[in-house]
Amino acid sequence: MRIGIDARKILNPEKGEAIGVGHYTYQLIKHLLDMDQENEYVLFFDYRVREKDVKKFSKPNVKIKFYPFSDYKKFLPGAYNEILGTATLVKEDLDVIHTTSATSRIPMSYRGKTIITIHDLASYKVPDVFSKLSVTKRKAVLNLMVNKADKIIAVSNSTKKDIMDFFKIPEEKIQVIYSGFDRRFSDESTVSREKVLEKYGIGNEKYILFLGTLEPIKNIAKLFEAFKIFKQNCKTNGVGCDYKLVMAGKRGWMGKEYKQMAKDLGIGKDVIFTGYIIGDEMVPLFKNADFFVMPSLYEGFGTTVLEAFATGTPAIVSGVSSIPEIAGDAAEFVDPRDAQNIADAMLKLAKDENLKQTLREKGKIQVAKFDWNKCARETLEVYKSLK
Repeated sequence: MRIGIDARKILNPEKGEAIGVGHYTYQLIKHLLDMDQENEYVLFFDYRVREKDVKKFSKPNVKIKFYPFSDYKKFLPGAYNEILGTATLVKEDLDVIHTTSATSRIPMSYRGKTIITIHDLASYKVPDVFSKLSVTKRKAVLNLMVNKADKIIAVSNSTKKDIMDFFKIPEEKIQVIYSGFDRRFSDESTVSREKVLEKYGIGNEKYILFLGTLEPIKNIAKLFEAFKIFKQNCKTNGVGCDYKLVMAGKRGWMGKEYKQMAKDLGIGKDVIFTGYIIGDEMVPLFKNADFFVMPSLYEGFGTTVLEAFATGTPAIVSGVSSIPEIAGDAAEFVDPRDAQNIADAMLKLAKDENLKQTLREKGKIQVAKFDWNKCARETLEVYKSLK
């Protein structure tokens, strides 16, 4: 087979690219190329990416192609994408083209077999946490791609259910394939704990870790409310109150407001904003945390939960969308819209070392279920099904 993969989510020169989708695309391609020397692959990268940056993907059965146009802020983007995009894909004589994000549009005029991966339907499930313009754009492209695709890969059963509920398409058109897990989180970091903590101004106090983009879908306002309640309650429950809340991640939509929000709640001195965290720094940040908290309003998969498990970090997570499916019985679940419930879970973990140890042990078992080789093998079977 001649398999095309839209790799524009990797090395994307535009700011604000979704980290999760780029990581999924990179890992999928890497593992496909490692295991499959039989089929030919054509990888389509953004036309602004330098050739030296894609050399790591060079193999005898791989062709690197630079897409002539991308859906960014250009004159008549839709028209150019249709004309040049279709011509580019047709020229490669592909058996199938896989776009790893439903927002990376395959031209409507292209008639070849198409597969898309859908990571979440957040714009449908919780539209109020995005800008109206963003929701309108996402829905428009997603609707086009869902109807165009010959096969859809959903990253969880929860996401599959959402696709079926909103688009009313046949169940057999959707294949659930879990994303894998980055094994580096199971290893010791090459970056010292002391250097990481010093870099981000984290002292000897215990801290609760949040890791993710700072944006409304992550339910940060409610997390701050819960942390304030937790700090108040720990004084009367025999728990040390020297906890900090470490907010690790880049700013997303409305991200500028969170520092002021923390100040207004009277917890500004106890909340540490690190900004974007590079990969090697994540392991020591997780391992030094007393526990991890992710009260998201919606997740299509929930990779960060698995990262916490792999580093032996007890986790408090939302009991919504795909999270229970991914976390199994290895986390403490909360109602993300109930600040008191989140605060109670924080106090519960802060007080109970036995519970934290139980969650650590269960987490190690749960994370072993997610594997990029398995993801790649199952994805290859989807390609073959359209031959």
